[in-house]
Order: sequence, then C-alpha cells, then structure tokens
Amino acid sequence: MAESVRRLLGKPGAVDLRPYTKLLSAIEAEEDGLRELDDTELTDKAIELGNADLPYGRDDLVSLCAVGREAARRALDERPFDVQLLGVMALLDGHVAEMATGEGKTLTGALAAAGFALRGRRVHVMSVNDYLARRDAEWMKPLYDMLGVTVGWITEESTTAERRDAYSCDVTYAPVSELGFDVLRDRMVTDVADRVVPAPHIAIIDEADSVLVDEARVPLVLAGAAERVDADVEMADVVRVLKPRLHYEIDSEGRNVQLTDAGIDVVEKALGGVDLYADSEEESSLLPQVNLALHAHVLLQRDVHYVVRDGEVRIINESRGRIALLQRWPDGLQAAVEAKEKVAVSETGEVLDSITVQSLILRYPTRAGMTGTAMAVADQLREFYELEVAVIPSNKPNVRQDHGTHLHATREEKEDALLAEVEEVHATGRPILIGTQDVAESERLADRLRKAGLECVVLNAKNDADEAAVIAEAGTYGAITVSTQMAGRGTDIRLGGSDMADRERVVEAGGLYVMGFGRYPSSRLDGQLRGRAGRQGDPGDSMFFVSMDDDLVVNNASETSGYTTDDHGEITDPAWLSMVDHAQRVAEGQLLEVHRNTWRYNQLIDVQRDVVLEHRELVLSGDEGDRHVKKDRPKEHGALVEEVGEEKVAEAARLVTLYHLDRGWTDHNAFLAELREGIHLRFLGRRDPLDEFNRDAVPVFKGFLDEARARAAESFGELEVRDGELDVSTVGVKRPSMTWTYMVHDHPFSSAIEALAGRVKGLMGKGR
Repeated sequence: MAESVRRLLGKPGAVDLRPYTKLLSAIEAEEDGLRELDDTELTDKAIELGNADLPYGRDDLVSLCAVGREAARRALDERPFDVQLLGVMALLDGHVAEMATGEGKTLTGALAAAGFALRGRRVHVMSVNDYLARRDAEWMKPLYDMLGVTVGWITEESTTAERRDAYSCDVTYAPVSELGFDVLRDRMVTDVADRVVPAPHIAIIDEADSVLVDEARVPLVLAGAAERVDADVEMADVVRVLKPRLHYEIDSEGRNVQLTDAGIDVVEKALGGVDLYADSEEESSLLPQVNLALHAHVLLQRDVHYVVRDGEVRIINESRGRIALLQRWPDGLQAAVEAKEKVAVSETGEVLDSITVQSLILRYPTRAGMTGTAMAVADQLREFYELEVAVIPSNKPNVRQDHGTHLHATREEKEDALLAEVEEVHATGRPILIGTQDVAESERLADRLRKAGLECVVLNAKNDADEAAVIAEAGTYGAITVSTQMAGRGTDIRLGGSDMADRERVVEAGGLYVMGFGRYPSSRLDGQLRGRAGRQGDPGDSMFFVSMDDDLVVNNASETSGYTTDDHGEITDPAWLSMVDHAQRVAEGQLLEVHRNTWRYNQLIDVQRDVVLEHRELVLSGDEGDRHVKKDRPKEHGALVEEVGEEKVAEAARLVTLYHLDRGWTDHNAFLAELREGIHLRFLGRRDPLDEFNRDAVPVFKGFLDEARARAAESFGELEVRDGELDVSTVGVKRPSMTWTYMVHDHPFSSAIEALAGRVKGLMGKGR
C-alpha cells in the first residue's frame, strides 16, 4: 500500500517492480533448455543478445536473465535468486537498487554490467575502495568469461599501462577516486595517445549512497609541484599551552575556534609583542597562521580525525572510518597538523584541476547503482543525479529484532550499560559487533572489555588493511568485534564464521548482536550498522547506546538539561528519546547543505571548465593551436616553417597553446578558490554569497580564451630554432616536475569571517 501511494504521489523510491516481476516465470521456463547447452553454446547464446540496441525488450530481457542465471550457476556455483534478477532489471533501466546486506549485490551488479556490455556499451563499476574493486572483478571473472565479456580492474597501485589495459575491457572495476584521478590526468595530456580513460558510457555504482552522497562532498584534486609550505613548529608550541574557555572558545557546532581577548594577549606576548590586528603586512599575516595552528590543535584530534603512521599524518575518512590514503587538508592546515605532531612536512602543490564526484558521475549518459540504504537518500539521488530508487524485496523475511535507543546522562554511564549488555550476551555465545564513532573510542572501549575479561578484536583505521579478514569472522561463536564506522563494509558476516562451520550453534544462540556505541550523524549509517545482522533471514538483534554528552546531541540538540534518570541511570522519557532523533535530523540537514553548497558553487565552475576543455580538445586533436598562431604571428610562423618544416611548427604551436590554456586554468582555479573563501563576508552585508560568487566569477572568465591565445601567440613569436629543433622550454613552456592526486575537504572554516570577527573583538577589547 505504501509503495502504491508513493507512486501515486511521484515520491522517490516509487519504481514499480511489477513489470519485472511478471517476467520471472518466463525466465524460469527457459532454465531447463539452457542447462542442456554446453559452455560454448551458452556463451554463443549470450553473444547473440548483442545483436540489438539498448534498452532490452521484454523477450531479450528474459533471455539475458535466464542465460545470466545459468552462467552464474556454472561459473560461480551460485544460482541467482528471483530478487537478484529484479535488481538486474532495475539496474538495466538506470535505477538505484536498494538491496539489503547479504542479498547478493555483487552478482546482481555483474549480471547487469554484462547485459550492458553485450550491447556494446563500456561499463565502469565503481566501488569505494581498492580492495572491493579487485575482489569483485576477480570473483566475477569466471561469470564474465562464460558470457563472452572481458573484465579488468584498477587500484591505486596500477601503472599507466595496467590502467590502459583495464579500461580497454568491456567492464572495468575501479574505486571512484581512481576513475576521477585518471580523468583529471587525461585533461592535462599533450598527446592524444597519452590518454587512458575512454569515453564514458555506463556507470554502475556499488555502495551508491556512500559514493553519491558521502563522497560528493569531497573534491578530487590534481596538484603540481610548488613551493614547500613550512610547518610552523613555533606557532604550534604557542597554541599548545592555551586553555579552553580562557584563551579560546569553540562554537556550538564544534567547527570553529577563535581566541578570546585573554588568548590574544597570550599569543601576542609569546610571539614577541606583535599586534595580530596590525595593518602592516608582516604582522597581519600572523593571524591566519595562528588560526591554522589553533584549528589543528583544538578541532582536529589524533585518533579521531587522523592517525600518525610511519611518521606521517594520515586522515581518517569521515564516512568510512578508514584511512583516506590520498586525502589531505588544504596545505596550510595540513602543515599545521604536521607541526602539531612534529612530523616531516609533506609535499605541497598548486591545484591544476579538480572534479567533484557528482561531476564525474554525471559524465556518464547512463547511471545506476546498488546499496542497502538508498531510500534514506532517495530525495538527494533524484535531486543531484536524476536517479530513482527501486526497493528490491529480500530473498527471505528479515527477522532481526531492532531494539530502541538506550539513553544515558553521561558517556561513562553509557559505557557501563553497554559493558553490562556485552557481558550478558557474550555468556550465551552470541557473536557481538560493536560500532563506534572513531579510533580513540574503539580502543578505549576495547581496553575496558579486556580488563573485564572479555577478549575482543578491534577493527579501525590503524589496521584497515586487515578489515575484510577481521569482519568476515565477526559471526564466529563467542566473537566480540569492535569496529569504527562501517569498516569492513562490502564483506558479509556469515553466522559461524567465514566457513560457517559453527553456524547452527550461533543460530541457536540468537545470531549476531549489533550494538551501536552512539548514534551516527545520519540515520542511514545507523541503518547500515544494523544491517550487518539479519543477513538472508538469519536471526539477530541491534541496539544503540547514546548519552547526553555525545557529540551528536551536544552539537545538534536545542536542550540538553532538565531530564530525569531511573535507578539504572537511564533516561526513559519518550520526549528526550525523540530529542536524539531530532538532533540526528539536524545533523543530516547540515550534511545535505554541505552537499548542496558543493554542487551550487561547482555548477558555474563546471560550465567554465567545459568551455576550456572543449577548446583544449580542438588544440589537442586538431590544428586549432597552429591555426591561431599562424593568424596572429604569420611572419614568425612562416619563417619557422622554412627552417624546420610544418610538422614541427604545428607540434610547437600545440604545446605552447596547451601550456597557456592549462596555466590560465590553474590561475583561474586559484582565483575561484580565493573568491569562494572570502565571499562569505558579503553575507554580513545581507547579500547572497552564491549570487556574489557568480557575479564576480563570470566577468573574470569572459576573456579567458582570448587571453590564453594571446599569450600563446606571444610565446610562439619568441621561439628560436636551435640545432634544427624548436625547444618550447626556452619560452617558459614546461610541465610540473611532478604531479600527484589527493582528496580534500572544502576549507573547514571561513578564515575571512574569523579574521574579521577576531579583529572587531580585538579592537573592542583593547579600546582601539
């Protein structure tokens, strides 16, 4: 009934499965006949399906699913369930299939990818990390082979040659970040032959909510070598002695920190009696450095936001709880954290180009995806990607018991309550999975468990390389696993362990018990944790423990006092329990606004980038560069063609023009970044920052191509022939000595507003 109402109202998640369901009996009817074919005949049957265009008609869709089911049975010893075939059909229609944990999304995605590939479309299956990309490609390869489809994979360690080979396959598995980085590198090539990524056709996104929503807030960046930013150890030592509330204050959301009057006095004295708010260039530059050091010291916590491993600061991905190998803060803040931790400063660079995950995905004419928690973000999937959600029923009824939230006054009481629950449940032999918010919390809780005689395994960002093996054994009889965020996502937890040797004993004990040590900033993440129990009709339970001093509550609840507790220190008043739900909704709203802002600001940037890329393509693969310099510098052009020939002159014109296009875009990128960082000051004048950003960015770009061409012509006019060759480096045309890629969050605080607020406060405090 609810699904019918959603369809009537046109609500997200209203994809009608009835047309797909009607085909299931016809698919099953073909099964016996297909079993009589040998492997070669079955492959030929699959290849025959490639004789028509997309989309699949009714009869061909039946044949595809029937052939795919038989191929999976032979190649993988897995006969797809009817619900998996519903998922295949939903993906082929360009939807996001919501399928619960353990329902076989990997096989579903592979069958859909093969279906697209058989009709001549190149398919990229995007995952959240290297491990899943390689695992799924290798796991599904026998299936693809039987269907006559080639498959490859890409990881962070793949060489250029390996990437090119992988992209040449019909289906390519890759982390979304690596696909984005390859696109960025291709935008900088000076020879068509150096490109590795083919034209985009089909994107199938695994863990779609994580990729399309969580990762969409994080731009992918290509950087080129630039001057090193020194780690200011002196500034780190200055802020290290400051006291909270006395020398600095943190805002209610825990995102910004600023000095008090007393803090200003202490810092100015420690720096030799400077004036942080002076008009002189030398002294005024100190304030941003102080702010960076203070932010690094106060708001970025070791083993929460980052870990120090092998002498390096490594950021923890907020949405995954894993080490983000290629992620960094803006260079100034990165250096400030490295100074705080007294480790060597990392390489820095200037941004050559960037791309948001959203822009990357929207390059693909056809998009589809799979995840266990799509409905929670159905509105965003429709708004940002024009994707609809198809809710696929589970193969077996879900019998997991989801218990209510247990709310306590303090973290200590919350911890005591969870420990008591673990002791009671562990005594029955049931495996327990405890989800925590960060590394420090996971290790502290694990330490308490061990002191209580409860041995456990910890899975967090410090040992994320072992996550698949660790999480696979979380269903072993008597096991206790403490895990951050959704570490191990993508790996099934089978009752009785990975080999299910003890399955019956675990089932009799009640199955996996999932405990959440605090609610996440999103109900979707809560749902993902709960979903680790109850796989394929297995028994299981879930329960969350929350305290009034949890970050979620403190940062997002309007009221945190006035409650009463029972004899066990628990708050049972429904109004206070509803307050926790409200706080989570507030946090979700903030995350959505970050996503929207990223999208809004990048809309104009994407339009301008497309203009540059379109012209760059004309230069790269045509004669646009040579034609323009010949027009602007006919005398010099003609003289060079007498001396070295048309081919070498055309090549030089191409290299010179590409250099100035790329150099101009790098400079424009820097301007846009600086504009966006300071644009929020316009808000103080009651003007919309986004409107102001567009108003300033549009006229600056207006003469971009003309200026790049003029500079190219000027450089070309200065070229000289040396030993029969044209060396473009003599006119300053050169590429960065090295490039690298990383992921970077938007600047975590508005330094312009913070500086202004601090300046006003300082003037008032000092009577200036």
